[in-house]
Parts: sequence; C-alpha cells; structure tokens
Amino acid sequence: MNNTLKNILEKTTFLAPRDWMAIKTIDMHTGGEPLRVIVDGFPTLKGDSVLEYRRYCKENYDDLRTALMFEPRGHADMYGCILVPPNDEEGDFGILFLHNEGYSTMCGHAIIAISTLAVKMEWITVREGENTLKIDAPCGRIISHVNVQGNEVTGVRFHCVPSFVVGLDRKVNVKGLGEVNYDLAYGGAFYAYVDLKKNNLNLNLSTDSYQDLIAHGMAIKHSVMGQDSEIMHPFEEDLSFLYGTIFIDSSSKEGVDSRNVCIFAEGEVDRCPTGSGVSGRMAIHWAREELELNQIMTIESITDSVFKGSVVTEMNYGPYKAVIPQVEGTAFITGMHTFLVDPTDPMKKGFILR
Repeated sequence: MNNTLKNILEKTTFLAPRDWMAIKTIDMHTGGEPLRVIVDGFPTLKGDSVLEYRRYCKENYDDLRTALMFEPRGHADMYGCILVPPNDEEGDFGILFLHNEGYSTMCGHAIIAISTLAVKMEWITVREGENTLKIDAPCGRIISHVNVQGNEVTGVRFHCVPSFVVGLDRKVNVKGLGEVNYDLAYGGAFYAYVDLKKNNLNLNLSTDSYQDLIAHGMAIKHSVMGQDSEIMHPFEEDLSFLYGTIFIDSSSKEGVDSRNVCIFAEGEVDRCPTGSGVSGRMAIHWAREELELNQIMTIESITDSVFKGSVVTEMNYGPYKAVIPQVEGTAFITGMHTFLVDPTDPMKKGFILR
C-alpha cells in the first residue's frame, strides 16, 4: 500500500474550523419522497407555538433552509423538517416542514417518516404492537400510530387534522390549457384536484410526463390562486394559501383504486401519493358519497408507491362539514449526514437547477 492511499484510509475525519456551521441530519424516504430530518446544529428557534417557530425560522434562518434543501447539498425536489417543542405538554414534539419554496403547513410523508424514526431511535418508550405519537404540525395536532412487530416497524397510520371540501367541479381558465375542472379541498394544506378524465389534458401520470406535469401543475396552481377567492382557512390566516395541484387518474394495477401525482411548492413533484393530498381526497370522496366510514382507498404515486386512505369520523369545522382522515404508509432510513457551511463559500446558501 502506498503512502497516499494509507493516509486516505487513516485520515478520514475532517475537523471543521470554529466559524463553520455543522448541521447533522438523518435522511429518510416515504414511498420514494425524501425527508431530511435536522437533528443537531440548527439555531434555536424562538416562539410559543409551532406557527410562531415557523415564522421565526422564515424571518431569521431561511438561508439555512436553502442551504440544506437546494444544491449542492440537496436538489430541486428535496424535502426536510426541523423538530421543535410541541404546543402544549400533551404533545410529544412539534415539526416544521421545509421545501424549495418555503415552509409547508402539513406533510403526511414526513409524519410517517418521523414517526418511524421516533421508534427506531427510541425517542419514545417503544413496545410491541401500537405506539402512539402526538405531533404538532403548523396545521394542528396529528395523531400517529406506529406498529411494531418483532422490534421492527411494520407501518404507520396517522389521523390528520379536520379535512374539508371548499368546492367541487369548479372551473378555472388556464393559459395554454383553456378551461380546467377542479375540486378545491383542504387536508392540512389546500390543493386543486384535477381529474384527468374530466379534463382534456394530454397527460399520463408517469415519469414520461414529468416535465409536462410540472408545467401544467404550476400553471393550474397559479391560475386557481388568481381566480379563486375561497382559499381561506376558517381559523388560521397562515394556512390560507394554495400549496399545489394534484392530478388524479385510474390505475392499471389490481387492488389499487387510483393514481395521484402532486405538483407542489415551486414545481416539486411528490414521489409518494402525498399524505395531506390523500387526506383532502378522503374529504372529496366523502362529500360525493363515494366512501363509507372506515372504507379503505388505495392510492399510488408516480413511483408506484402506495398509501391507504380512509375516513374515521365526520365533524363540523367552522362553516364546513369535515372529516378526520386516516393515511397509512411506510418509511425507511437512507443515511446520516453532517453538512458543513463554510462562511467563505460563495454558494453556501445553495442554488437550484432543474
């Protein structure tokens, strides 16, 4: 063995200078959708609630969001989260969601992943069978249930916040597409749901249409934002914005009810079926009387990964007839990282190329 190779094998630890920032993460995926869990090194956020922590992060540390989500540490479709204190003593922890545009109000794939991680890392006392977590997201409290069999996590199901339909079969004029039919619903975030069978869109919900899905999804999103005045949460102004467009089509697979592809934030394509999007879909199918209580729908994504959705109860929520949806899925750990931010690096805040 020559000296250079010997040095390489022996000297693999880099001690960063004191003025560098070191942020540790655990990376995961749920149905192919990434989640970068920030576990150490992020500055302390100030506030008394998850929404206040969200505002403080946005106003003071947005450069770290872009540093960790954007290239060269991430990519245009990266997703992450920060753990914060819960809203009250009954909660286990709070969570903030990060992406290429900013800070989401709800993320089902992140709830499934962080619930899995909480058990695998033994952040809670783990027992065989069902383990329950109370997680405070910006949209409200999420109750997740992690099933453990033989010391292994076999799946996660969560109950989302009250989810409701604002309007069915609405029309919007989209430049280059003409009139588009959509449903407007909320499942922790607002989405415009576009059923391909109701619209003359030359799309298929596969990777072959990846760029077209982004272009059409963003065009529809911006048109709905400009023309629909009812994207309003009944209780919280910070939740009153359109997060994305969800395209819906049938599936060719036996046992799968339909296919879902969500275009959210600034043109991100969800690799999983979108937990908050499935929650909104449960509200839509309930409103159309297409679902019975606890009846399971199986919905696949652009990567063929699957979530199961159902309605567990109905309730009044402000002016809306809402439901509490249940969403089920699985998540996996992919890596552990220490990211360094060199203050002299001209690209320390990151960049995006698509």
